[in-house]
Amino acid sequence: MSPTGKAVKTMSVPARAVLVTLLFGAVACTATAPDPGPRFDDETANGVVTELSCMKHQPQPPGPRYHDDKLRRTDETLTLLRYYTANGGKPYCDGQRFTETDRQWVALYVRLGADRKNVAALLGEG
Repeated sequence: MSPTGKAVKTMSVPARAVLVTLLFGAVACTATAPDPGPRFDDETANGVVTELSCMKHQPQPPGPRYHDDKLRRTDETLTLLRYYTANGGKPYCDGQRFTETDRQWVALYVRLGADRKNVAALLGEG
């Protein structure tokens, strides 16, 4: 009985199980995907590639968007490959050597199958 004195109909156990399953499914489907990490900064301006005399350091290391085959996109990978192929022999604009973060991007460049000679100067090999 309810506080008003009327009979209250309760849900059967199977109906309650279905409702709980539907609610759980709705919550699971609205969960956000994992953060794929930063994009490689190829120093373009609004998508326009300009000739560089030096490179800037990458602010963050590569994340899942470059390491996870399910998240890796061809356009983002080609941007990274194009940048180091064109600029890998140039110094950093601050005159310093590569940082640990830069080293991770260069290692990724080589791991993706690019020619190590393009970044040999960055690695102190050329």
